[in-house]
Amino acid sequence: MGNGFINQREARQHTPAECPFLSEQVSCQRNGRPDFEYEKWSWEAKDCDVPRFNGIDMLERLRGKRVIIVGDSLNRNQWESLACLLYSAIPSSQAHVDVRSGFYKVFKAKDYNCSVEFYWSPFLVQLEQENGSRILSLDKLSPLAKRWRGADVMVFNTGHWWVHSGKMKAWDLFHYNGKLVEEMEIGSALRKGMRTWARWIDRHVDGAKTTVFFRSISPPHQGKQWCYNITRPNMDESYESAFPKSMREIIEITIRSMAIPVRYLNITKLSEYRRDAHPASYARKQEKILKTEQKPLEESHPDCSHWCLPGLPDTWNRLLYASLVMDTSISSHLVV
Repeated sequence: MGNGFINQREARQHTPAECPFLSEQVSCQRNGRPDFEYEKWSWEAKDCDVPRFNGIDMLERLRGKRVIIVGDSLNRNQWESLACLLYSAIPSSQAHVDVRSGFYKVFKAKDYNCSVEFYWSPFLVQLEQENGSRILSLDKLSPLAKRWRGADVMVFNTGHWWVHSGKMKAWDLFHYNGKLVEEMEIGSALRKGMRTWARWIDRHVDGAKTTVFFRSISPPHQGKQWCYNITRPNMDESYESAFPKSMREIIEITIRSMAIPVRYLNITKLSEYRRDAHPASYARKQEKILKTEQKPLEESHPDCSHWCLPGLPDTWNRLLYASLVMDTSISSHLVV
């Protein structure tokens, strides 16, 4: 394999005990997962020396700066990873973490006067209740957007909530061009929503001061690629995520068309190998599952979408860190 994961005895950069604020959903060891190998795989790229994550160096680069991570629970997964990587690099007395809200979370490093914030916005555009209906407004950005302004580094994602169906679908109607629409092809809806986000970025972001990233789709492992009881990566390079390729292309085309440069943090392929790294049945404490559901673990709706921490999102943040270090157009406006 040209690019791939190699097993390193101590690849992980933090431990669950170092970050007490990690959510139960990603705390696989606390929830009783018995194996540790999934924590030790390290991504190595062919013909490219990707620097190891260095928490102190990243904090120095972010001194006096503000990072925002915006999107769905997979971007929350990435925020938890980054917050933990930075939290474990400094004395806990020098850190402030607030995870009480489901819509906003923040890590602050006091000595560096920097913050890493998470904003819940799974569609990036606005989802609201009106007359008992859930309306997804494709030409109106999330009301939280006013709080995104002025950040020095922005990391966005969307995608997963657009393809939910049945009971998982989050909206009843679309709103676009002043009209309520009951039916719309999902690719068309995503395209309209992405264009709304892109216009906001082009209008409100100063590319000379702010670096914008868009993280690609984090692949779930369902069906034949089910993650239950898997303890090693899948090294089959031919495997591709079931997430619709057309949806990924809509996002990529939108990004390429923008006036403000957006760096595409493409983690999809490297994440496809890692069906061993999901919480599976360890997204909750085992005694909770057995007590509330009274059925075998493999039948208790294993989580094959999110990722254990320590784990794969640490690799995503290693690539984010590498971009800040290696891209001179970024490092020129960050303190080094």
